[in-house]
Amino acid sequence: MKFKIEKKLPGTLARAGMIETEHGVIETPAFVVVGTKATVKSVTPEQVKELGAQVVLANTYHLYLQPGDELIHTAGGLHNFMNWAGPTITDSGGFQAFSLGAAYGQSVSKIGSAIQREETSDQIAESPLAKVDEDGVTFKSHLDGSEHRFTPERSIQIQHNIGADIIFAFDECTSPTASLEYQKQAMARTHRWAERSLAEHQKLGGGQALFGIVQGGQYQDLREESARVIGGMDFAGFGIGGSFTEDDIGTAVAWVNKILPEEKPRHLLGIGEPQDLFMGVEQGIDTFDCVIPTRMARHGQLFTNQGKINILNAQFRSDFTPPEAGCQCYTCAHYTKAYLAHLFRAKEMTAATLASIHNLYFLINLIKQIRQSVLDGSFAQLKEQFLLTYKKQ
Repeated sequence: MKFKIEKKLPGTLARAGMIETEHGVIETPAFVVVGTKATVKSVTPEQVKELGAQVVLANTYHLYLQPGDELIHTAGGLHNFMNWAGPTITDSGGFQAFSLGAAYGQSVSKIGSAIQREETSDQIAESPLAKVDEDGVTFKSHLDGSEHRFTPERSIQIQHNIGADIIFAFDECTSPTASLEYQKQAMARTHRWAERSLAEHQKLGGGQALFGIVQGGQYQDLREESARVIGGMDFAGFGIGGSFTEDDIGTAVAWVNKILPEEKPRHLLGIGEPQDLFMGVEQGIDTFDCVIPTRMARHGQLFTNQGKINILNAQFRSDFTPPEAGCQCYTCAHYTKAYLAHLFRAKEMTAATLASIHNLYFLINLIKQIRQSVLDGSFAQLKEQFLLTYKKQ
């Protein structure tokens, strides 16, 4: 993998660049479309390509459980298996240690609106589905309850079998509500796991680009320490992991990116709201991934330049205008809000497909505009104009 910075934006950490992989070039900043189980939900790989997507991310945890990384390896790797010719990424499975461990039953995501309580390490260790220890994570499959174990070495072995262009070191992603004490423990463990991930990657040949992950929650001293430690290791690039509160994403990202090596790409894991793309790019992020465009679409929520709309609202039942005036996506070019409202109310599968096409196009096109604004120096104007009309919900 090669990374080249084409243009830096004065007064910010923003930059436009290119990541060159074996399966093609990613022009950055870029939005990485999430295809968790080697598929982007309700959309074919051919449709994803037509939307202008450059790169797809698949999930190590889910592909390990089903259909199995060995089968994908036998099929010729992820690209052949899912018929996607472009660049691919796999995450490490570490987030599942968070979602099935620390956050189990707590309705907590990577972003918390506020710190409402603190969890101790004992409370986290009592999770019924996952248990974190120094060596790795023992967890029960959400499919059949069978017990499995991930270690840094196992995660790298699975990712080598899957065969994505960019892979991630195994980390522990904590809850936004975790105590300072536990954040310190988890960060130190993530650093030790990073060294083990790197060693296993090199042992297996190191053909793919391995990214290390910076942790530390919303604590500046921890984030900066993690950036120094992970940034000092021989990774091809870096991921910035949760957890954040919704108001400090830009701040926490800036702490990290002022320290990480400038000549290597930076990926913000699991963040993809439109306003967060602007914040991330301004603070030096090169790539983003998030399930939000297709997850929202399945629930009838659509992005527009004025904010999100819920197509199930009564006002859209007889609205014969496209979801977004001026949008060039397939859905807006051929269908109306009234038709989409009908499909969702009738629970037709096509509803999710058409809504997903629009939402993916919206974010992919937005990040392309942001990239161009970095190149031509109009980033500040684009950001101001967009945030002036976009209503955060």
